[in-house]
Amino acid sequence: MYQIKEAKFNKSASRVENCPQDDLPEIAFIGRSNVGKSSLLNMLTGVKNLAKTSSTPGKTQLINHFLIDNKWHLVDLPGYGYAKVPVSEKAKWEKMTWDYLLQRPNLLYVFVLLDIRLSPQKKDLEFIQKLGENGVPLKLVFTKADKVKTMEGQKNITDFMGALSETWQILPEYFISSSERKTGKTEILGLIEEIIFPNY
Repeated sequence: MYQIKEAKFNKSASRVENCPQDDLPEIAFIGRSNVGKSSLLNMLTGVKNLAKTSSTPGKTQLINHFLIDNKWHLVDLPGYGYAKVPVSEKAKWEKMTWDYLLQRPNLLYVFVLLDIRLSPQKKDLEFIQKLGENGVPLKLVFTKADKVKTMEGQKNITDFMGALSETWQILPEYFISSSERKTGKTEILGLIEEIIFPNY
């Protein structure tokens, strides 16, 4: 079972050109503001405050690179959707994020985080659709599984995948996670290991 031994902050960048100049593979995480991204990253790495958690949406405002075991980068991207910032600021984040997603050669996969408590959200569907149209490899993670009854969570997942199936022939793989209960940690890290170290 893959375990992260060392995780440390490497660099923040406001433009894709300023990202680390190396050839290390990258796995990025993104989701709507306040989806529980920081908590998930802290759970996966086992470092309590690696990513700053906040109840205020829009905490992540830069492309944050964390060096994992000196072999790959975990990339924390700004959330999309609601955040208490001016429209011009949000537009800047959006451009920075899409520049990274579409231009960064090191990027191998994007994990898109979705709140399992919610019915399908237009913003999430649009974002995933754009990734698919641009050929960006992605997986889905339904977060906060401990905050919802199993049946309700499963219904929301079914509804979401159903909405995606209207435009997707092959649906993306998804994981269910809870940072509180460490649900999904083994499965997500197992997939990351397959992506980063395919020949081991």
